[in-house]
Amino acid sequence: MLVIGLGRFGSATAEQLVKQGREVLAIERDRTLVQKWAPVLTHVVEADATNIDALRQLGAQEFSSAVVGVGTSIESSVLITVNLVDLGIQHLWVKAITPSHGKILTRIGANHVIYPEADAGVRAAHLVSGRMLDFIEFDDDYAIVKMYPPKETVGFTLEESKVRSKYGVTIVGVKTPGEDFTYARPETKVSGHDMLIVSGHVDLLERFAARP
Repeated sequence: MLVIGLGRFGSATAEQLVKQGREVLAIERDRTLVQKWAPVLTHVVEADATNIDALRQLGAQEFSSAVVGVGTSIESSVLITVNLVDLGIQHLWVKAITPSHGKILTRIGANHVIYPEADAGVRAAHLVSGRMLDFIEFDDDYAIVKMYPPKETVGFTLEESKVRSKYGVTIVGVKTPGEDFTYARPETKVSGHDMLIVSGHVDLLERFAARP
């Protein structure tokens, strides 16, 4: 995997890829960051990725996937993305600062545009309510959440609590501490120590999570 830019987003992505056993070539033009991450990542090179010849010399064209974490300069982000598209890299995940930046990236060939700050803010806003433990939202206002069970579900089977008919959300699974995750069935009984995996429309999930 090719990772360009070792700021907070790029370095976190590269480090996680290495933890997953992936070979990573990281390109960064700031020598201080190169020195910081060289002992951690597989390969770290000091180079300017806005220069397509530099990318060719490093063998960037041999990669099928790349992550562009450059966020301080929209111009650099766009130039790097254009270079990677020209080199034939098929899967590009590129960090965008603003919606207009993201639109430009999409038009020039980035097939995965990421808004890390905005996404983190949305996720945090859902989690601070207290009952949700994790929140993943999809493009069509559909989400999957991990949450503590509302009192009205505790001590009852899913068939008895009728969550889907009452709130329009679906309990996908139940995780009891010390036990394996189980997919939800009508006869699954919820305890106060369980965690629920629930799917549905964001507004309906918020309503369900707001129950005491």
